[in-house]
Amino acid sequence: MKPAIVGVSGLELTAEEAACLAEHRPVGVILFARNVHDPVQLGALVRSLRNVLPEHAPLMVDQEGGRVARLRPPHWRAHPAARAIGDLGGAASVRAAWLTGALIGVECAAAGFDVVAAPVLDVASPDGHDVIGDRAFADEPERVALLGRAFAEGLLAAGVQPVGKHAPGHGRARADSHVQMPVLDNVEAGDMLPFARNADLPWLMTAHVLYKSRDSEHPATQSRAIIDSVIRATGFDGVLVSDDLAMQALRGSPAERALAALAAGCDIALHCSGRIGDTRDMLDALADAPAATLARLAAARQRAAVGRLALDAHALAAERDGLMAS
Repeated sequence: MKPAIVGVSGLELTAEEAACLAEHRPVGVILFARNVHDPVQLGALVRSLRNVLPEHAPLMVDQEGGRVARLRPPHWRAHPAARAIGDLGGAASVRAAWLTGALIGVECAAAGFDVVAAPVLDVASPDGHDVIGDRAFADEPERVALLGRAFAEGLLAAGVQPVGKHAPGHGRARADSHVQMPVLDNVEAGDMLPFARNADLPWLMTAHVLYKSRDSEHPATQSRAIIDSVIRATGFDGVLVSDDLAMQALRGSPAERALAALAAGCDIALHCSGRIGDTRDMLDALADAPAATLARLAAARQRAAVGRLALDAHALAAERDGLMAS
């Protein structure tokens, strides 16, 4: 298997995409709003993907709640943004975070997803770009750590693998890495605290942010210094996936971006564009995933399997909606 998770172009898997996935065997696929219309269509797409992907290949989706949601009404529930949960305060916010994670997990698992790219563990900053904004639970690192933990535990209770993002912290960045490279002087202790407190999560995602005093040339995604000395130094030994390598903060071809991320210490190169030429060129350039990556993927899968509970989505939703209305 190739150490990459890739996007596909539309509501159905094309013959060209199916052939590419079958030949190159990426470890997984990520789906976006362009791939989702309704449960029947999505179920057919998931089955098509399962037919060509390796056994146990993770299917990933961005489903944070708020403005980052690929499964939306009328076919799926609307979920609050992280900041709305954090603003509840006290025990109510912790419970609402767990309930929201569990509800998102139940819906995503039923739709065929194994991995949800949430929770956001970035700490909000009044000077930071709105690309994070209300996706962050709070502007206090301890609160972010606590609520991110609760959200992740909710996902795990639904049998879904959470991905904490964007290590080592995107909240203070003043630029949107979808468009350009954000630059910060250093990684601050507050940035990393939520990631350190959640270092036992099965997955983390890197940030396309340049931290000048740590590595003046490479963003965290492509920086061996940051991955080894900051992210892995917390004790994190799970799957480290890059943020989307198609984002404009980065330079180079898809293959060059992926190879740089993997060389720096990412386990998985995430490339989301769904452009088949870019996908094929990147996968052509990659060697098979090393044993350590496969072991981390297996451990993440096992973590979600053993933590799964029998959940009543209607009861969870009623409780969560009551808390959010209080």
